[in-house]
Amino acid sequence: MKTEEKLHINLDILNILNPEQAWAYHIVPKSEENGCIELYIDETKLSDGVDVELEILLGKKISTISTSADVVQKALNQYYRKKQRQNNIKAVDSAINSPESFLNSIICEARELGSSDIHFEMYEGACRVRIRIDGQLVEKYKISKEEYEVLVNKIKIESNLLIEEKRLPQDGKIEFNFNGYKFDIRVSTVPVRNEGEKAVLRILDSDASQLSINDLGFSELDLKHYLTGIKKTQGIVLISGPTGSGKTTTLYATLKQLNQTRTNILTVEDPIEYTLAGINQVQLRENIGLTFSRVLKSFLRQDPDIIMVGEIRDKDTAEIAIRAALTGHLVLSTIHTNSAWGIVSRMIDMGIPAYQIAATLNTAVAQRLLKCLCPECKEKSKEEITFPKGFVAPYAVQHHYIAKGCEYCYFTGYRGRKAIYEVIPIDAELSNDIKNNIFNVDDYLKSIGIKNLKENAFEWFAIGETSLDEIYPILLNN
Repeated sequence: MKTEEKLHINLDILNILNPEQAWAYHIVPKSEENGCIELYIDETKLSDGVDVELEILLGKKISTISTSADVVQKALNQYYRKKQRQNNIKAVDSAINSPESFLNSIICEARELGSSDIHFEMYEGACRVRIRIDGQLVEKYKISKEEYEVLVNKIKIESNLLIEEKRLPQDGKIEFNFNGYKFDIRVSTVPVRNEGEKAVLRILDSDASQLSINDLGFSELDLKHYLTGIKKTQGIVLISGPTGSGKTTTLYATLKQLNQTRTNILTVEDPIEYTLAGINQVQLRENIGLTFSRVLKSFLRQDPDIIMVGEIRDKDTAEIAIRAALTGHLVLSTIHTNSAWGIVSRMIDMGIPAYQIAATLNTAVAQRLLKCLCPECKEKSKEEITFPKGFVAPYAVQHHYIAKGCEYCYFTGYRGRKAIYEVIPIDAELSNDIKNNIFNVDDYLKSIGIKNLKENAFEWFAIGETSLDEIYPILLNN
């Protein structure tokens, strides 16, 4: 029987097949009823004896549905991801029979898919595992409550958390080392209703060797301004943006660019998300008094050239960063604001005198991550474009696209993300404005060709690479 192009797959029965079986026969399970398994099969692999062969292999009655090769290929890539290391990854076994194998398989699969976080969630009816891909959560597995409890206990053992403590949140770390994979995982558990727990695993990509400042998404002019700022031997470069906007990635691509044998680079982070040879990194440990401000004070006695602070959170940290910049060091850090120029107001709100900011801040950056529409399924929208109140489009857009969802993008409608930036070089004019508490500098920035986040987001939308839904918050809030 020939099927339609869109496959309807029941996630509950994916484990009927392991990746080797799925790829060997180019099959994907559709459903299971009354002991009969219905399978989608690549039409080029269909033969007279394949049903019998599959019945012997799986020990159940089989019904196959002939499906086009490219559709099956996309489904296999989604549900049975195969890469160079796939042969080293065991099929997902029962969490009860082999919790270690089950957990390792999920972690390896998430890493292969480029996931940043794995969510283990408990509800009244069922428990599930979701992974975050390109900023969106995708459901991968459903498991029983009994299996879920075994799995969470295994996570707590691996991360040195107290198994018996289910009333309070706990934080831990897994140093994952399995079949050639080696990276750190940050673990967080919180109590939820019905005496259960939710666990989230953050995958920390420890390899910074592939990062390149030229591949981050800077426009030609923004990159020129940014490189000028980081090549200075003293001053502060601050990057603003919400959690998950890629600030740490930008910082480490910067450190990789600046890392040389003649340069002493020190960092203090919470947590250390990347490792880079030749850089001295310190992990924050506030529980023993190892805070940002305390580490920074010590750094000034370590003969540094460049200091990277994971985040400027308070006045003490800001003051020491200013002091380091004033005494001839280049300081790189992040801060939470809505725009690049908003960094100045934020520092003043922290209690830093305007004249010190003017003397030290050499580059202010804001960044966001935009999800890119899936090229396989994006559709032209028939609806009229409605922008947020107060936003005036710089030019007309004839067509815009919306997210649809397909197997290729895990039914999210998006595939991949792009960083957009707003880079302000603090020249003599802006430095003077800071000292004189002049905050309305939009006209001057426009006169020197600086594009803000709104304009950069709109450009990406206008060429059909992202949706109005994705850029709407940027147009609204900045």
